[in-house]
Amino acid sequence: MIRFPTDEWIKAMMEDLNQSQSYKEAAKNWEGDFYFIIEPDGTNAETAVLYMDLWHGECRKAFKVDKVDEIKPAFQLRGPITTWKKVMTKQLDPMQAMMTGQLKLTGNMAMVMKNVRAAKELVESCTRIPTEFPV
Repeated sequence: MIRFPTDEWIKAMMEDLNQSQSYKEAAKNWEGDFYFIIEPDGTNAETAVLYMDLWHGECRKAFKVDKVDEIKPAFQLRGPITTWKKVMTKQLDPMQAMMTGQLKLTGNMAMVMKNVRAAKELVESCTRIPTEFPV
């Protein structure tokens, strides 16, 4: 089990994405890096920021960021850790989470809407990582 949200976890996700033919195909037109911002809600003490550089079906870099202003990514997906856990354990659809404001996405929404399948494959990758959540 890999603890979420850690540098080890985001690197495991990078490895999973880069081995996924379905992600490569779905994200072949995707251009843009991401911050996944995991906010505290009582189970984790501080905000964690995970970075992924996603480019045409490949994850070129992934790591935990110390300061949120370290990089200016094209997209940010932000929400409390309990919502991330629900999405990653398939209890909550990621699109529904965004539509209801449980996860907040900033960036070029047209790009996201043109690449919904890539976003779904990204979430699918999350579900394949053997994850340990903070209690």
